Amino acid sequence: MEIKKTPLYQEHLKQGAKMVNFAGWSMPISYSQLIEEHLHVRQHVGLFDVSHMGEVRVQGEKALDTLQWLTTNDVSKISQGQAQYSLLPNFQGGLVDDIIVYCMIHNRDYLVCVNAANKDKDFAWMKENNKGAEITDESDHWAQIAVQGPQAIRVCEKLFNLDLSAMPPFNFISFSYKGSAAILATTGYTGEKGCEVFIEKNRAADLWIDLLKSEVASVKPIGLGARDTLRTEMKYSLYGHEINDTSNPFEAGLGWAIKPAAKDFINKEKILAYQKNPTRKLIGFTMIDKGIPRENYPIMDPTTKEVIGHVTSGTHSPSLGEPVGIGYVPTRLAQLGQEILIDIRGRAAKAVVAKTPFVKTSLSQ
Repeated sequence: MEIKKTPLYQEHLKQGAKMVNFAGWSMPISYSQLIEEHLHVRQHVGLFDVSHMGEVRVQGEKALDTLQWLTTNDVSKISQGQAQYSLLPNFQGGLVDDIIVYCMIHNRDYLVCVNAANKDKDFAWMKENNKGAEITDESDHWAQIAVQGPQAIRVCEKLFNLDLSAMPPFNFISFSYKGSAAILATTGYTGEKGCEVFIEKNRAADLWIDLLKSEVASVKPIGLGARDTLRTEMKYSLYGHEINDTSNPFEAGLGWAIKPAAKDFINKEKILAYQKNPTRKLIGFTMIDKGIPRENYPIMDPTTKEVIGHVTSGTHSPSLGEPVGIGYVPTRLAQLGQEILIDIRGRAAKAVVAKTPFVKTSLSQ
């Protein structure tokens, strides 16, 4: 299968990016050093090419009814210009994907952003369980650039000549950029202030170049490597790691995105039944002993040494200068301060369940 390229592919090559295959797309893993890129986002402004993400349009008189059935959150609560994090449940009690729903016109027009690896699966699922809406895959129409960091909003205000100071998180505005339709949403995946800009593909390179030229702040391109360490420091779930088609959203700490009193949705009863008797919980942990926890490393009971779970994401935190990890453990071992063991290449290394997010950011201050 031919690897896909985003409209920014040539720009990545010009900037010396190391490219990798990610979900069938040729994407930049890094431009310089991961730690350098990570800290630049925490301190200044970083640009991420997220044009590989999918966009599905849901329209018509049955748009709201359809999304209410397909998703766990209450879509009726968002008005034009607002966005909402939500989940697509499956019929087994797990998740098809996690998504963001953008309300273009209340009750009638919504844009749904889905994960790149799940785009075709999500689109087919939404069509299969449609309640009468017009559902269209618009992924080939849009490019997307995430602008993240303490100075990101100032950079976008200057470039687009917009006042964004009063925009709270998960809001968006539609505007025109060099004659092309654009959407700026105060969303992101780093925990920092910033936004994600949807832009028609023919203008993506122009926007990328203009953002990098900003004189308001130091703006640098950032690869997928730092994107992963940034989201891990925040304990943000990544589909295929913390959540998948068998994980219950309550055990993943995503119960806040489920509104059972407001509506019915796919497999509601089975999802809610788990809440009454949870068997495991997604936790964050820091290491006591030396060693970096990596994905799929076994997590062990500190007393019996029995394998009780696996690391879903782990890294050496550039912000903290120490290793951190995420993983599922039985609920009896999920309390803050609880000691656990991580099997690091055959060595049982001590770790402790920690408060998350692991770091404070410009968005939380």
